[in-house]
Amino acid sequence: MLITATQKNTRQAPRKVREVANAVKGMEIERAIRQLAVMDRRASTVVLKTLRQAVANATNNHGAKFEDLTLKNITVDQGTTYKRWRAVARGQAHGIEKKTSHVKVELEVKKDDK
Repeated sequence: MLITATQKNTRQAPRKVREVANAVKGMEIERAIRQLAVMDRRASTVVLKTLRQAVANATNNHGAKFEDLTLKNITVDQGTTYKRWRAVARGQAHGIEKKTSHVKVELEVKKDDK
């Protein structure tokens, strides 16, 4: 069974969030949570909250045990871009793009061969 959690429109560039997500992608869930808790990046809180949300969805909504869960995938996509401008010399303006990101965590329940 595949359990997902999604955090949308996080006000951080997807490239920065993707670096954190790739750092914990192959880890087991407990180790990934510990790693994200001590990581000194702003994006680590976003990924950590989404991972905890996915674990809560699995345990509360689907009745899965924490020990039976495995981290299948973490995906970071680009969200909407806020377009702003900044005044510069001679009455001109330069454009500023404020990027957002969507974080999606997928968990999988281990199959028991009993």
